[in-house]
Amino acid sequence: MTTEIIPFVPEPWPYVPAQLREIANQVAQDENPSFTVRELLSWFYGSQRRGRWIVSVIRDAFDELNLMTEPDFDATYLDAFVMFMHKTEVKQSTATTPSPSEAVTPVSAAATNRVITTLPTTKAQVDPTYRIGRLALANRPPVTASPDTTIEHAVTIMFMNDFSQLPVMTGERDVKGVFSWKSVGSLWSQGHKFSRVGDAMDQHAEIGTEASIFAVVNLLRQHDCVLVRDRTTNKISGIITSYDISVTFGDLSEPFLILDEIENHIRSLIEGNFSNEELVQARDPGDSERQVAGVKDLTFGEYMRLLENPAGWGKLGLQIDRALFIKGLDDVRRIRNDVMHFDPEGTDKSDIKKLRGFVEFLQRLQRIGSIELKR
Repeated sequence: MTTEIIPFVPEPWPYVPAQLREIANQVAQDENPSFTVRELLSWFYGSQRRGRWIVSVIRDAFDELNLMTEPDFDATYLDAFVMFMHKTEVKQSTATTPSPSEAVTPVSAAATNRVITTLPTTKAQVDPTYRIGRLALANRPPVTASPDTTIEHAVTIMFMNDFSQLPVMTGERDVKGVFSWKSVGSLWSQGHKFSRVGDAMDQHAEIGTEASIFAVVNLLRQHDCVLVRDRTTNKISGIITSYDISVTFGDLSEPFLILDEIENHIRSLIEGNFSNEELVQARDPGDSERQVAGVKDLTFGEYMRLLENPAGWGKLGLQIDRALFIKGLDDVRRIRNDVMHFDPEGTDKSDIKKLRGFVEFLQRLQRIGSIELKR
């Protein structure tokens, strides 16, 4: 995922790429072309992620052409296909946005004989919920077993792949239960004998791709795994375990934790080296009413304003290049602005690498400073 960069916007506005105009022509001829979300993003300045600005640009273009996608391009997986249609083709089944934990009632798209879901289509109805369908985990069909699979075969699959469970299914849509170490152990402990997976399975839990990612967390408190059902195709599209969700949230939380540590380091560098008057002077001129009683009252941008001044930089007594340090801070500020608008697709790997590198640099500075103080 690449950090969103706001490019020069050409006139006239809204910007409508040629690919989208061609799609509008096809829709006008009662066609409903489908493309992946990733392809759609690429038409808008080569974008690779759904930042706030680019989503707004796309919605402006949709409004201009009276288009929408089903499912909504901002509520589904990056590599999932979305179908283009006129906004008037789908009648809203309810006047309110569906609850994050509720299934959205499917309706039939007569023109294509496909099952579609009703999602918000206008700016006033933009869906703010982070839905499970946006995660890669919800879009990787699981390895399964049939009810007649032998216990030995199922156990071997689990051993070889380090699985804790296997969904028991008779097709892409029909789930019978879940076979797991827990289900096997529970029966064996009571002296039961069985040879088929169908005789040693528990009930399964499932959730729709349109549900909130936080609804999955609640289900995982009661179940070892949760199956994800794609409401467009009605197929099981993924499986999520407690381990998966912990890794996912761990990846999502890492940049927040690093940014917090970076800010603590910067405050530590500034603390005691500037008078309160100098801190007040670093305050954003457009926010002159805000009280500044200490370093903690400054924003990240104000830290930069304080340190990019040669006189202010000199107060730190650091024998390192000021311009490079400020450039590093500016990179952190840019990444911070993106991270603080939480996105379940996560932070770009190159940005994570920059954050890790900068915090390690600050940690080294702190260690060196501590050695000098001891001397």
